[in-house]
Amino acid sequence: MTHDNDGQNSDRNTTGKPKGDGTLPPQPPKMRRQFMTWILLLALIAVIWTVLTSTSQRGEAIPTPQEFFVLAKEGFFEPASVVIQDDKLMATLSKSLPGASERSGQKGGQVWVRIIPGDYDWVRGQLTTAGVKWQEQVGQSVFVQLLLTLVPTLLILAVLWFLIARGMRNAAGGGPGGMLGSFGKSRHRVTNKENVKITFNDVAGVEEAKDEVQEIVEFLKNPKRFSKLGGRIPRGVLLSGQPGCGKTLLAKAIAGEADVPFFSISGSDFVEMFVGVGASRVRDLFKQAKDNSPCIIFLDEIDAVGRRRGGGFSSGGHDEREQTLNAILVEMDGFEANDQIIVIAATNRPDVLDPALTRPGRFDRQVAVPLPDVRGRTQILAVHARKVKMGPDVTLERLARGTPMFSGADLAAIINEAAIIATMAEKDFVEMTDLEEARDKVRFGRANKSRKIEQDERVATAYHEAGHAVLQVLLADADPLHKVTIVPRGQAMGATFSLPEKDRYGYSRKHLLATMRVLCGGRIAEERKTSDISSGASMDIKMATAYARTMVLQWGMSDRLGFVNYSSADDRESFIPEKDYSPETARVIDEEVRKLIDGAYAEATRLVNENWTPIAAVAEALLNVETLSKDDVDRIMRGEVFERPSIAELLQREIPKPAVTQPTPAKSEPEELPPGALANPA
Repeated sequence: MTHDNDGQNSDRNTTGKPKGDGTLPPQPPKMRRQFMTWILLLALIAVIWTVLTSTSQRGEAIPTPQEFFVLAKEGFFEPASVVIQDDKLMATLSKSLPGASERSGQKGGQVWVRIIPGDYDWVRGQLTTAGVKWQEQVGQSVFVQLLLTLVPTLLILAVLWFLIARGMRNAAGGGPGGMLGSFGKSRHRVTNKENVKITFNDVAGVEEAKDEVQEIVEFLKNPKRFSKLGGRIPRGVLLSGQPGCGKTLLAKAIAGEADVPFFSISGSDFVEMFVGVGASRVRDLFKQAKDNSPCIIFLDEIDAVGRRRGGGFSSGGHDEREQTLNAILVEMDGFEANDQIIVIAATNRPDVLDPALTRPGRFDRQVAVPLPDVRGRTQILAVHARKVKMGPDVTLERLARGTPMFSGADLAAIINEAAIIATMAEKDFVEMTDLEEARDKVRFGRANKSRKIEQDERVATAYHEAGHAVLQVLLADADPLHKVTIVPRGQAMGATFSLPEKDRYGYSRKHLLATMRVLCGGRIAEERKTSDISSGASMDIKMATAYARTMVLQWGMSDRLGFVNYSSADDRESFIPEKDYSPETARVIDEEVRKLIDGAYAEATRLVNENWTPIAAVAEALLNVETLSKDDVDRIMRGEVFERPSIAELLQREIPKPAVTQPTPAKSEPEELPPGALANPA
C-alpha cells in the first residue's frame, strides 16, 4: 500500500496566483508583518512633523521686541510666564490683546518674538525695567525639546509594535491552525546526550529485548557500517508489554548507549481542544528532531493517538485523533536514509494499533518486553539492591521465587519499601523479614494490625484461611504453600500465600482444577465451623468463576463444546459486546462453567471433611500466633506439638513490671504521738 504525500500540501499556493475560485490566498505572516511596519513608520513621521510645526509656530507673533516689552510693562502677561529661549521670547497672556482675532491673541494664549541669539543681557535689563519675572531655557537644543515632547508618543508606539510583532510571531509558529500561538508547538522533553546516564547495565530481566535493540545503537554510532551492504536500519521500533516492564527505561538506555539526544513525548500531549493542534505538534516535533539528528524520538503510550481508524463509535465531523495519526504516518514516511532518526514507541495494547502504523517502513520492528522470569527478577532485584544495605540473611533468589508475575516496577517498589520499613525499625541493614513484609505490602496493601476485630470474625477468618492452606498442601498440582495469616491487609481479613516452584507460561487442566478446589476450601471450612457463610469468599468466587469461564471460552477444556474459541475479540471498540455464538451455545457455556465449579466445590468438600482435624489445628494455631509459615503448617499436619508464644504472651512480656518497694527500716527513737492517739500494735 502506497501513500500520496502530495495531499498534505495541496492547500499551499506559493506562486501568488488566484485559486480556482478566483480569490487570492491569505497573506503569509511575513507580508502582514511588513505591512504593519510601514503603517507604524508613517504614523511616527506624521507625529514628528506635527510636533515640529506646532513647536516652531505656536502662539501669536509680536513684530518687535520693543512692543513685547511694552506689553509686559502694561501687565498683559501672566506672572513669571516669560521664558527666554535661544532665539525668542515667549509669554502667556493674562488678557486679550487689543484688536485680537478669534484664533490668536486671546486670554490664556501665548505670544512670542524673535531676538538676536547672545543678546541676553539687554533682554534681561528690559524685562527688569518692565517689572516682570522670567525663566531661562538657554542652551537647550531643538532636538532635546523635540525628544522630551515625543517620549510619551514613542512609548505608546513601542508597546503597540511589541504586541503586534509577538502576535505575528505566534501566528507563524501556530502552523495551519492560524492564531494558535504556542498551542501548535510540540510539548516534548529533550534530554541531551550529556544528561542521559542510563545504559544497558541498568536494564535487567529483558535480555532478548536488549539484543533486539542493540543494532539500533550500532546504527546511531556508525551508520556507514550498514550502508556498505545496502542495508537499511528500521525506522521505528515498537516496544510492547505490560505496565512497569521497563519499556521507557529501555528507550532511555538506547539513547544513553548511543550518546544521542532523546526526545520524549506522550501520545496524549498531541491532542488538545483545538482542531489541527495535534498534527501541528507532530510536524514541529519531527522538524526539531531532524535539526538535531542523529537522535531518538520516544512516543510513550502511542495507543492514545494510534488506535485503529474506522472502528467503533464515531461522532462524525473532524476527528482530531485521526488527523494526528495521519501526520505521524506522513512524517515517518518522509524520512531519508541519511536522517539518522529512530522513532521508538511504547504501548500496552499493540492489538488496537492501526495497521498502517505497524507496517514495514514505519514501525517495522516490534519488540516484546515481557514480565521477567525467575532469573530476570533476580537480576532486577540485584540492580535495585545496589544502593541499599542488605543483611547477611537476605536471599534475592528466594524473594524472586516468591514474586511471580511481578513487573520490574513492582520489584523496585519492594526494595524501596523494605528500606523504608528497616529505617522505621531503626535497623542497620535490610533483613529478609523486611523484604517479605514489603512484598506483601506492595501486592496486598499495608497490614492493619491495630484494627479491632470481633472474636467471631477472627474465628471465621482463621478457619477460612486454614481451609485454603491445608488443601494447598494436600493437592500436589497446586502451587506450594508459603505462609498463611489472619492479619488484615488492605481489604482482606486474611491471606494464604503460595510460592510457585517455577514460572508458568501455560496452565494445565490439572493445575486449574486444583487451584479452584483450593479457592473453594475456605468457604467450606468456614461454613462447617460457624454454620454460616460470609462475604469473605467474594474474591475466591470471582477468581474461580474467571478460571472456569476462561477454560470453557478460550482454552477448549470442555468436552461438550470441544476445540472451539467462543470469546469475543479484544480489539473491537463497540459499546455492546458481540457474541459469535447462538443462544443455545450460550446456555451450554453457562452449564459447563457451572459444572466445573460444582465439581471443584464437591471435591473440596470431601477433602475438608476428611482432613478436618488438621484444619482445626491450623485454625487454632492461627488464632494464637496469627501467622504460620509452611514449615509450621507441615508440623501441625504431622501431629507435632506446636510451641510458639502467642500474641497475648508476647504483648504481656512487653508490659513493664511495677517496681518492688523496699520496707523502710524502723527508727531507733520512738515517734512522738499526738495527744489522745494510741500506738500501733504492729
